[in-house]
Amino acid sequence: MAKAPPRMTRPAEAVAAPDAPHAAPSTQRIYDAIYGAILEHRLAPGTRLREEELADSFAVSRTVVRQALHRLAQDRVVELQHHRGATVPQPGPSEAAHVFDARRVVECEVARRLAGQLAPAALERLAAVVEAETAAYARGDRSAAIRHSGEFHRELARLAGNPLFVRMLDELLPTTSLLLALYQRPGRPACVAHRHQELIAVLRAGSGASAAAEMRRHLREIEQSVTGPQQAPAAPPLRDLFAAYREG
Repeated sequence: MAKAPPRMTRPAEAVAAPDAPHAAPSTQRIYDAIYGAILEHRLAPGTRLREEELADSFAVSRTVVRQALHRLAQDRVVELQHHRGATVPQPGPSEAAHVFDARRVVECEVARRLAGQLAPAALERLAAVVEAETAAYARGDRSAAIRHSGEFHRELARLAGNPLFVRMLDELLPTTSLLLALYQRPGRPACVAHRHQELIAVLRAGSGASAAAEMRRHLREIEQSVTGPQQAPAAPPLRDLFAAYREG
């Protein structure tokens, strides 16, 4: 079996729906694959997620696919419509203000709490993620760069020690990615790596107010890059997109 593309590590307890804390491995695998494909702009906004095609892609039953799609819909990662099935959401530009307002509430507080509190090992992990993000942009791998950017923000939330912060960010990151895919000016990075480096420096310095202000500036910069509709890249057929996840 081909090796599945790397994706953001998301513990099962952070992504499972409230009524399914112990998801079956196949369901979790499909959940993670679709979540990652949306986050990394490999699934375009508006893409139909047909159960039969996904079942064939992952070599599982439609029942397993349906379970994963319902969990994704509960976490507001995909949309489920009667008689139409699941689709990748197409958020309108007006939703950007709500998304970034919520991210500021969560992430500025995370930055404030972490300032001066991070152990050297945690700072090294954050720096390694930023280094990987920078390298991905340098080689033109936008999907990998987006993944590492999300890892950076999610790792900060995890380090803050409140699992609800992580859960909220898990919902907000895919919507942010879809907004950027639809409305960001061409050629702009989804997240600016040097801003992450500056955040690490401020967190190391230890001023909670400064760390919150730097995070606010960073999120405002991303929000301001969302200016108008762009042509989202066409996604390959689902069978090709998820071929690496097929068992057997």
